[in-house]
Amino acid sequence: MVNKLVFENLRHRPLRTLLTVLAIGLQVTLVLTIVGLTRGLVDASAARTRGVGADIIVRPPGTSILGLSSAPMSEGMVKFSEKQPHVTLAQGVMVHGIGGFDSIIGVDLDRFTKMAGGLRYLEGGPLEKPTDMLIDESYAQQRKLKPGDSVELAGQKWVVRGVIESGKLGKLFVDKSYLQQVTSNTGKISMVYVKVDDPKSIQGVIESMKKSLEGYPIYSMEEFLSYLTPGQIPGVTPFIAVLIGLAVVFGFLIVFLAMYTAVLERTREIGILKALGATKMYVLTMLLRETVLLALVGAVIGIVLAFLARWAIMAFVPSSLPVAIVPEWWPVAGLISIAGAVLGALYPGLKAARQDTIEALSYE
Repeated sequence: MVNKLVFENLRHRPLRTLLTVLAIGLQVTLVLTIVGLTRGLVDASAARTRGVGADIIVRPPGTSILGLSSAPMSEGMVKFSEKQPHVTLAQGVMVHGIGGFDSIIGVDLDRFTKMAGGLRYLEGGPLEKPTDMLIDESYAQQRKLKPGDSVELAGQKWVVRGVIESGKLGKLFVDKSYLQQVTSNTGKISMVYVKVDDPKSIQGVIESMKKSLEGYPIYSMEEFLSYLTPGQIPGVTPFIAVLIGLAVVFGFLIVFLAMYTAVLERTREIGILKALGATKMYVLTMLLRETVLLALVGAVIGIVLAFLARWAIMAFVPSSLPVAIVPEWWPVAGLISIAGAVLGALYPGLKAARQDTIEALSYE
């Protein structure tokens, strides 16, 4: 009986029901999109790092997992790494930020190609001149670039020489020596990637290098990738917490306004129910069931809209903002929407439950 009354009440006010559900859905979409962005950025970074083909990573002292300060390490670290037993190849790269999440990667193309197991050229070919640049397919798609085009980055004019398959360290590659020169970092690199002859030798090489390089973070590739989580990005966890808090407040306000107005409109109806014997708990339960139903439908719509938001972001900025689908956050987002909605419905529900029957019946 109560459920039938709940469905009829919602069906009787289709526009308000639709707007409330969409508003709740948007808050769910916002949460899922932000979480998907952080997860997507981390996953993309991990995939590109794995694509280098290295077994060990040597980073400058004092740097975090995701943080680098241009080129603080001597290029002599490459020769030192190659002298270690079981090391077959080492390469130093220079990372130069160009704003946002993008960076130019300076590489020794021969070493980089050998370690990465080859580069797949979709268009064009390898670097020929110091001012040449290789770009990955996602960056080419977003910027609508092709071999022969010119692009100005980091105060320099570069010529796109080739478009390569995504997933190899970065999105933009230039000659390391030239990048060091134009950024006043001659002889400096950002990190060293090391390849060993046998996976069983990785831990031994790391321990040997740590004895000589005190203070340098040295990781196996698997260890490094295990640290690449959203929680390692400075400020992400507090940001998501604030976002969830705002989503709860947003849901609270939307449902509060909708339910408060609905209670006013249904004052006479509630009076009739109470005259027929409905208790305060019956009235409160009826309104809360309506609210939970709205929140559940809104959560489902929000999940669907999150897929749409992901498609839009990936269509317009495929290189800059990769968005992941995070199914484990669907129930969390649903609970957030329900929590905000129930909080918003409590006061109107209690107000309706406490209404005097005579006054409610005489309400016009």
